Amino acid sequence: MKRFYKDVSIDRTEDGYRVLLDGKPVKTPGRNTLFLPKSALAESIAREWDDQGDDIDPVSMPLLRLANTVQDGVAHTRPEVIAAVMRFAEHELLCYRASEPAELVARQAEVWDPMLDWAARRYDARLSVAKGLMSVTQPAGALEKLREAVAGYDNYALAALHVMASVTGSLVLALALADGAISPAQAFLLSRLDEDYQAERWGADAEAVARARALAREMNVATAFLAAARD
Repeated sequence: MKRFYKDVSIDRTEDGYRVLLDGKPVKTPGRNTLFLPKSALAESIAREWDDQGDDIDPVSMPLLRLANTVQDGVAHTRPEVIAAVMRFAEHELLCYRASEPAELVARQAEVWDPMLDWAARRYDARLSVAKGLMSVTQPAGALEKLREAVAGYDNYALAALHVMASVTGSLVLALALADGAISPAQAFLLSRLDEDYQAERWGADAEAVARARALAREMNVATAFLAAARD
């Protein structure tokens, strides 16, 4: 699509901040006016529009895409999104441990145990750990505590949390990142422990490296989106 506007600005209304293109409000794919909760998020999305060249590249506007998802999707399917996020707790990555080799077992315990301890302290949610191919059913009380935490997020934070959990495969890492207990880089490295260990032993696959970089970018976008939506 060719760029069809010259000026990008924002304004504030009773319903929130709007991004304006030549004075006209940006619409979501659902044809709703995009309203944003914070000026920082509106300014960040306005920059994405302003940075477009002669052709508009939607891929280069990840914050806009996520905001559209919130307004057209999460706002209308909040219970389903919470349930989707909670599935990462029910099958928490950090709770599934290798039984061998010893080096990987030790590495998982060294870096994943502190995160489970953090969740136990922060949310009173002690999750159970399984080794090998064993499946584990998490304590109902712990899952309920985590559900309460997730349900306490507004729609914008919930959307970001869903991305973080999807990238890492871990609700604990997503919550720790959203809470500021760890950085995006730390969360990503912790989630990739098994893959990185295999790469150390057998070498890295170019396709896997490219996919990892794409996931890391998604993580950074979600973190930036959450920060701007809270500012």
